Amino acid sequence: MEGVLSSFPHQNCFRPFSVNPNMPPFTILRSGFFTQKLQRHYPPITHNNINGDALVKPEEESDDGDWELEFLGELDPLGFQAPKKTKKKLKSRLLKDTEDMDWCVRARKVALKSIEARGLTPKMEDLITVKKKKNKNKKKAQKLNKKTQKIEPDFGGYDSEEELLDTDFVDDGFDLRREVSMLAGGTLHEKRERTMEDFVHKLSQFSGPSDRRKEINLNKEMIEAQTAEQVLEVTADTVMAVAKGLSPSPLTPLNIATALHRIAKNMEKVSMMETHRLAFARKREMSMLVGLAMTALPECSAQGISNISWALSKIGGELLYLSEMDRVAEVALTKVGEFNSQNVANVAGAFASMKHSAPALFSELSKRASDIVHTFQEQEIAQVLWAFASLFEPAEPLFESLDNVFRDASQVRCCLNKDKLERNEEISAENSGDSGLDGPVLSFSRDQLGSITWSYAVLGQMDRSFFSLMWRTLTHFEGQRISEQYREDIMFASQVHLANQCLKLEYPHLQLSLGKKLEEKIARGGKTKRFNQKVTSSFQKEVGRLLVSTGLDWVREYDVDGYTVDAVLVDKKVALEIDGPTHFSRNSLLPLGHTMVKRRYITAVGWKVVSLSHQEWEELQGEFEQLEHLRKILKDCLD
Repeated sequence: MEGVLSSFPHQNCFRPFSVNPNMPPFTILRSGFFTQKLQRHYPPITHNNINGDALVKPEEESDDGDWELEFLGELDPLGFQAPKKTKKKLKSRLLKDTEDMDWCVRARKVALKSIEARGLTPKMEDLITVKKKKNKNKKKAQKLNKKTQKIEPDFGGYDSEEELLDTDFVDDGFDLRREVSMLAGGTLHEKRERTMEDFVHKLSQFSGPSDRRKEINLNKEMIEAQTAEQVLEVTADTVMAVAKGLSPSPLTPLNIATALHRIAKNMEKVSMMETHRLAFARKREMSMLVGLAMTALPECSAQGISNISWALSKIGGELLYLSEMDRVAEVALTKVGEFNSQNVANVAGAFASMKHSAPALFSELSKRASDIVHTFQEQEIAQVLWAFASLFEPAEPLFESLDNVFRDASQVRCCLNKDKLERNEEISAENSGDSGLDGPVLSFSRDQLGSITWSYAVLGQMDRSFFSLMWRTLTHFEGQRISEQYREDIMFASQVHLANQCLKLEYPHLQLSLGKKLEEKIARGGKTKRFNQKVTSSFQKEVGRLLVSTGLDWVREYDVDGYTVDAVLVDKKVALEIDGPTHFSRNSLLPLGHTMVKRRYITAVGWKVVSLSHQEWEELQGEFEQLEHLRKILKDCLD
């Protein structure tokens, strides 16, 4: 017995347990007798050595050695308990002796060395290691909740919806955690899915009992909100309240459409920059609102569809809401018969401004517009025609109706001053019934006339009687000064200049070209580069570099009657147009109106036009294929 006892260090003699401050306490080891659940509820125990200094644990190894620490009992394998934070201190001289006391740890280390010697380390690592779920940093979310004091929905035990949506389960540890959750009284995964289904179901219930007072109050709050952020905040609060259990829901299709419309309206009011709009559109609350709008779209009225499409075009521009606009086109096609003149103009204008092609919808919009053309206001006519021309969509029924309704020159007036224009519109509305004319009387502004004439030129419909009426009113602008300092003047001048060039080239028999004095003024303003500076893209530079390899005498940035052609062979009259994404519809990749009229005009003046699109260029691999493709498309023109 004496020999056995002498094998232990003299500091580690066994003594009866008693509370003695001068005696170093035992080190409590974690073993299988202490479950993880019990350990989570007890505060950590700190141990001091004889000098009162805290015992220093060895530094944690890298991630590759975590399984060894778990095997030694120094790391929580299931990830339920946060790792203990230890301060680095100098090791005391008694540390070696205290480590020798832990004979169990020593035994485990001996076993660990034996495992490594036998080459069983990978199997032990797979057996012991459990991938941990990253802890979420909830301090920021909790601070925000206290500050705003918003109503939060019940997400099945999770602190936030973001945690519920972003939680990823690892396959290795999922079964174990599911068993633990079942012991706790339910499966977390199934409960999470069920909670989200209930959440979406509550928000998408647009039929059934309703509270008219709540709906009106919510609509009033949205209208009274002064900024886009305020409208979104009011809507988000209501969404959270509905998810929490507010019933009946005031989120009707009308209020959802109103929310989007007011957000876009407030953005327009402050002229919000495009980058800020895109950042706003990517907010989680905004994405949820747009998703609700797509769900509620079949239940919306014609005005609601019009408001949603207009709002999406103002918020997302040409870059966002591709699938959403396809959804709008699909639903609008079923309700186009209910559209009024404003709805037709807003929906067509929204698709055109986003460069989103919808041939089936525009075909029905043209028919609907022709049926109610007598109800259109001046701005609505200009906007609808511009939309059809921008997307290069045919509008034969609309052109026929305009020719039939507006036959007399007295039905079309021109006004330079905005105040006079509004006054003339009121007078026209009052006297249209007593004027003795078959159709309405309209007073157009200068910019509206420029847009209408450009639309007819793009679509090649300049032999129409309605265009003739519009064009003749331009003589009223002969004495007006067109300044090169204002974008509006340059835009008007460029549109009229294009229409005048098309008249002289394609319709000389109509003898409608402008007088010499006005033509010079328009041409000077239309050709200015103040607001139309040429920017060479990387695509154009890449193609231009390969054109040198063809061995032909190419001239870059060549001017043809006001149009700038990317590259030409002057002696062979070959014009190469290098068309980037701005020349095509974003979904169908069909050429837009301004691209088609440019090709048509350059062809009419005697050039052979060859178009190279960025879509076909991106499919080519390497300079060899690209050069071969250039030679192939130029072959017919050079023979």
